[in-house]
Amino acid sequence: MGSAAVGVDLGGTKIAAALVDNNGKMLKYSRVATNVHGGASAVLEQIKELVMNLKNGSDSAVVGVGVGVAGQIEAEKGIVRFAPNLDWHDVPLQSQLSSACNLPVVITNDVRAITWGEWLFGAGRGCDDLICAFVGTGIGGGVVIKGKVVNGCSNTAGEIGHITVDLHGPKCTCGNQGCMEALAGGWGIAREAKQAVSADPIAGATLLKMADGEREKITAKMVADAYKGGDALAKGLIEEAGEALVAGMTSLVNAFNPCRLILGGGVIDGLPEWVELVEQGVHKRALAAATATLRVLTARLGDDAGVIGAAALAMQSFDK
Repeated sequence: MGSAAVGVDLGGTKIAAALVDNNGKMLKYSRVATNVHGGASAVLEQIKELVMNLKNGSDSAVVGVGVGVAGQIEAEKGIVRFAPNLDWHDVPLQSQLSSACNLPVVITNDVRAITWGEWLFGAGRGCDDLICAFVGTGIGGGVVIKGKVVNGCSNTAGEIGHITVDLHGPKCTCGNQGCMEALAGGWGIAREAKQAVSADPIAGATLLKMADGEREKITAKMVADAYKGGDALAKGLIEEAGEALVAGMTSLVNAFNPCRLILGGGVIDGLPEWVELVEQGVHKRALAAATATLRVLTARLGDDAGVIGAAALAMQSFDK
């Protein structure tokens, strides 16, 4: 009988969970809508039910549970210090879930969990020096050096979206100016588009039409779709955002010298050509020694990366 772990991807809209074997194969999968309004106790009960249903009847020995949460985690105690999508503050998720399920539990940041998945079972398999960058509404990531995921002094390593790429750029949600996320993340692209349409409604006619005439409803996906349709304004916006992404990734490659740079997330899914753009741009701009063996790859695990990665972390932590 082989060993397995339960991986949980806890988000503000859904909780996904899977029983995953030590080869990264999902044996069983389940998901429910997150009961955010019920508070932490209701969500804990949902996770417990998912875990126990996956564990019961399993042919594999379940060694533990890994949970990826979109928020700030105190790693040693598994406390969710702040999870904005759940409106959680200082929730001792690790101890509560471990008691509820009678299994060892490890808690990590959601993007760190995805990094574990891509590293061990996805585009990073077999490589011990890599960076995963996920470009969605924001930009997050994970860094693996010599076979270890970098956590940082206070467990916040991987906030790559907040690398400054323009000293005098737009204000970011973090309070800084010119962060890569504020220029190349989904919310940043949408903000730039709204401002451009406001400044020139004629040039922005296509985007306005897509948003039913309401400028504030313009999204990054609309900009990407208009770009694919040949719209001139959208083309300029996407090209500028792409340049910001290249600038940020160049800094990361110079700083960490990874063998692989793995790109994923909703914006990359919508603009897959950005992977080649980043590859060419980084090879052109970064130090030659840092890019001599660098490969830029698309993330492979898609929406399953979070649960697979959380399970992988649990197996690394508990399968002795």
